[in-house]
Amino acid sequence: MSVGYQVTSDHQLARLLQIGIVLEEVVEARAYHHHEELDADELDEEIRALLSHAAEESAEHRGRLEGIIDRLDVESVPFEEIEALVEAQYGQTKPEDFDGVLYDQLCNEETAYKFYDDVLKAIEASDAQFTIDREELVATLTEIREEEAQGVEKVTQIMEERE
Repeated sequence: MSVGYQVTSDHQLARLLQIGIVLEEVVEARAYHHHEELDADELDEEIRALLSHAAEESAEHRGRLEGIIDRLDVESVPFEEIEALVEAQYGQTKPEDFDGVLYDQLCNEETAYKFYDDVLKAIEASDAQFTIDREELVATLTEIREEEAQGVEKVTQIMEERE
C-alpha cells in the first residue's frame, strides 16, 4: 500500500493509523503463533524474550495509535475494510513462509518501520491542519518508528551472532 505523498485530512490520517493498528496486531499474532507452534529446542530463551517483547511493544503501539485516532474529528473506517487493505498489501506471507522465526520477525519489524517512516514523510509533506497537535503527532509516530528500528537492529544482531 502506498501511503502517498501527503496526508491532507483527519480522515486520511485516521485511516493510516488504523492500518498501523492492524499491522501491530499482525506482529503480535505472529509472535504468539511462534510461541505456540515451536518446541523448546527451536525457541530458546533469547528468542522467547524477543517475541514477548515484540508482542508487548505491538500492544503498546496499538494503544498509542488508538489514542490519536480517538482525538481526531473523524468517523471510524470499518475494521473489515482496513483489515482487507492490510491483508492485500502485507498479508501475502505467513509465518511458515520464512526460514525460521528470526527471519519472520525481521520481516515484521522492517515492514512496521517502513510503514511508519512513510506515514511520517506523508505528514511532513503536508501543510494540513489536524485536530491533534502536529508536533505531538510527529513525536509519537517518530518514537514508534524508532522502536521498530531498534527491533530490526536487535533481530539482526541475534541473527549475526547465530551465523
